[in-house]
Amino acid sequence: MKTITKQQYGRQVQAASPDSPVVKDCLLAFLFGGFICTVGQVLCRMYQNLGLELPDARMAVSVSLILISASLTALGWYDNIAKHAGAGTLVPITGFANSMVSPAMEFKSEGFIIGLGAKMFAVSGPVLVFGITASVVYGLIVFLFGL
Repeated sequence: MKTITKQQYGRQVQAASPDSPVVKDCLLAFLFGGFICTVGQVLCRMYQNLGLELPDARMAVSVSLILISASLTALGWYDNIAKHAGAGTLVPITGFANSMVSPAMEFKSEGFIIGLGAKMFAVSGPVLVFGITASVVYGLIVFLFGL
């Protein structure tokens, strides 16, 4: 077995790793993220034109974006979009819906409880735990110190 030095290994890794098109990736993420936000704004205006008050229209937009994102994930299209959009698909509400549906779809063959139910929160579970914990701690600080 031939041993190589750290420097040789570093050169091999550098040679095998393609350069990342950072500017292109950032531009696509910006455009796709902006597109998702624009869709949200269009939906909000549409719901207001249908007679919903602004708070209700905002809630309907959230539900709509979750439904669209979950549906695209279930159809297998969300990952294809994300290949080009990169971080632009991580707009919080759509990215979170994708993080819940993706594992569920992957493990659905294992059944409703062990597969779908257990794996659904594999990615989003820690986000929920730490998000809820942080909000409770913040709420206690505000309550105790009257900020």
